[in-house]
Amino acid sequence: MTLGYLDPIAFYLFSKPIYWYGIIIAMTVLVAYMMADHEATKRGLKKETMLDLLLLALPIAFIFARAYYVIFRWDYYSTRKDEIIAIWDGGIAIYGGLLGGFLVLYFFARRRGIKIIKMLDIIAPSLLVGQMLGRWGNFFNHEAYGEVVSREFLEKRFIPNFIIENMYIDGAYRQPTFLYESLWSFIGVLILFYLRRRKGVKVGEIAAGYLIWYSFGRFFIEGMRTDSLWMFNVIRISQLVSIVLFLLGIGLIIVRRRRVPAVPDYVSIDNPQSPILFGKM
Repeated sequence: MTLGYLDPIAFYLFSKPIYWYGIIIAMTVLVAYMMADHEATKRGLKKETMLDLLLLALPIAFIFARAYYVIFRWDYYSTRKDEIIAIWDGGIAIYGGLLGGFLVLYFFARRRGIKIIKMLDIIAPSLLVGQMLGRWGNFFNHEAYGEVVSREFLEKRFIPNFIIENMYIDGAYRQPTFLYESLWSFIGVLILFYLRRRKGVKVGEIAAGYLIWYSFGRFFIEGMRTDSLWMFNVIRISQLVSIVLFLLGIGLIIVRRRRVPAVPDYVSIDNPQSPILFGKM
């Protein structure tokens, strides 16, 4: 059995189309939440902490993700304002969602008396899992692809046939950049899982590792895409943000390694009342 061209519409419900994009995003949120909730409980947070955070952060993150995309494509949406909320057609920027989610997390953690950096450590692998799975929503929507290549080019890279078939877009085969980012994120998840069980990895370095790994890969993968958002037609916005986040991740490790008293290891925070877990910073 071979899979041919995949329809972005999964099925109809009461004559309304239900898109694969939305289904995959919903599944992604669920998986990421379950992972973060498990780790948070293991590290001594109350059971409802991650659910409370999710209910607050999810709508804000979606609004920021869409707003980020629309703002940098305002030349298009300024004359098509009825399409601004059409997220089922794609157009959700990961970096915009991260910004919105971080703002909610910042105020949430301070209000609950939980150290922000610790919360970032807990959710970082879940974010990467979300990005790994979420890119398949782009696949079903036939978006987030790269430049024109030959079918032979794709076959020589052992890309599955059903992906190749769906990379035939606008009369040509395309680089499956969604797949590259998904695989890069998958490798990153394995690395973060390994690091957070290692002694010597300091509090804050899981989050820093996420920033470094994802931004490094995203910088190069973004350079392959043909649908990038640009700043003043000089640099791709996602590449600029990737540079900033990469340097931020490096800086976070350097600063926390130089702190006195020394920052404790991540694996040392199993105690629910640990001062490493609670506090404003």
